[in-house]
Amino acid sequence: MKNMKLLISLSLLVFMFVGCKEEANIPKPPTYLRLELPDHAYKVYRDDCPYSFDIADLYKVNQAPVDQEGNACHKRIELGTLNGTAYLRYWKITKPLAFYINNANDEIDRHKLKATNIIDKQIIRPEDNVYGTFFELQGNVATPYQFYLTDSVENFIYCEVLFNSTPNYDSLVPTLDYLEQDLMRLVETLEWN
Repeated sequence: MKNMKLLISLSLLVFMFVGCKEEANIPKPPTYLRLELPDHAYKVYRDDCPYSFDIADLYKVNQAPVDQEGNACHKRIELGTLNGTAYLRYWKITKPLAFYINNANDEIDRHKLKATNIIDKQIIRPEDNVYGTFFELQGNVATPYQFYLTDSVENFIYCEVLFNSTPNYDSLVPTLDYLEQDLMRLVETLEWN
């Protein structure tokens, strides 16, 4: 009887090991679509507002709603296949310059908790009277790029980029690298009219 129990127990163990040889399905990690982006090509954007700049052919500049002060020079730059928008806001300087710069820096501060790193690049183009700062916010932040530009006397521009997706920095890096080149072209070619 003891041998019979031992034989049955061993048979069950062998059956379990033989039956478990089937390979277990392991779920694959999420993947992201590869984005095919065109070569960079630019055109000059100019309208009745007191600024002009080079914009990538891929993007479309739209009029943003007029603000409470009647400012009609705010723009929404639709980023096409990048699935996002750059919100460009313009103000005629009527308060001390520090007021506008502090407001722009406050926008950056709102993202410090989520950002893993913030890289700032100073923009100093005295020949065109353009000064400002370009911010790259790394990590899973809502707005990966922000910048402000001014002539320090009359004009101030603030811009932030928002994507129409949940922030996932690792999957957005190729898109961000592509976009950064276009934004830097805008910053480097901005002129006051």
